[in-house]
Amino acid sequence: MDARSPLEIRALRFLAQREHSRRELERKLSSPENTRLSAEVIDTLDKLEQQGFLSEKRAAEQIARTRRTRFGSQRIVHELKTKGIDDHLIGDILPVLKETELETALNIWRKKFAQPPATREERAKQIRFMMNRGFSMETIQHVLSQAAEENK
Repeated sequence: MDARSPLEIRALRFLAQREHSRRELERKLSSPENTRLSAEVIDTLDKLEQQGFLSEKRAAEQIARTRRTRFGSQRIVHELKTKGIDDHLIGDILPVLKETELETALNIWRKKFAQPPATREERAKQIRFMMNRGFSMETIQHVLSQAAEENK
């Protein structure tokens, strides 16, 4: 039986908690005093990818799935990029995020505000909140106009 190295065991512990991108695991497994990646870390990550334990696609899907109820597609895409997910994987996930974005934005807006803005200051506050959550201006305009119609 093939004995696992301590580095591989550490990596598997991280992966048991949640999916990680390769870049995240590289950062977590690299020693703080050595900023360059060691050959052992690279070999371990390659082995985990070959065995199917490390998957960028699964990591991207999990991040998108867990964030989609709280954030807009722009913020999720930004997070995926910072975690080192490839652009082609982000491109595969983006259509799924876009098709539920208006519904997600409405739910978030209703939970936070429930009333359409009465003043320009309130409107600006609501727009800033939704933009910080990663929604496009077009989606925010739809949400606010739909909220105004519902409140008539």
